[in-house]
Amino acid sequence: MSTFTQILYHIVFATKDRQRVLRADRRQDLYEYMRGVIRNKHCHLHRIGGVEDHVHILTSLHPTLALADLVKAIKVSTSMWIQEKKVFSEFESWQDGYSAFTHCIQEKDAIIKYIKGQEEHHRACTFKEELAELLKQAGVAHEERYLE
Repeated sequence: MSTFTQILYHIVFATKDRQRVLRADRRQDLYEYMRGVIRNKHCHLHRIGGVEDHVHILTSLHPTLALADLVKAIKVSTSMWIQEKKVFSEFESWQDGYSAFTHCIQEKDAIIKYIKGQEEHHRACTFKEELAELLKQAGVAHEERYLE
C-alpha cells in the first residue's frame, strides 16, 4: 500500500531578537532560496511571505520528513547563504524556535491570502500580537515571555 497524506503546515519563525533586517529589496531572493531547500526535501511549497523580522511558509511535507527536520534545514541553510552572500548585512541568525500550525486543504486559499497580505497586516499589528493571535486561534497554550 502507498502512503497518502494531506496536511498543510503553516510555519512561522523570526529573526534573532526580532531584528528588522530582512530588507524588502532582497526578500524575494531569500524566498527563492527557501523554495529550493523545500523542493530538495521533496515537499510541496504553497506560499512564502513575511516582513522585516519574520517569515511565513505554507507547505506540505513529504511523508518521510519530520517537521522539525524541515525547519532546521531551512534555517541552517538560509543562515549560511545569507552570511556567505552577504544578502542581509545586519542578519545575525534566526530565532531558536518556530511555530507551526496544521490546516486542512479547504483552508489553503485563506492561508495563502493571509501570507500574501503580510505587509499590509503588519501596518496595524506587531509580530508579537500576530503570533499571540495565531497561537490563540490554534488553541496552543503559551507563556507571554516566549513571545518576546
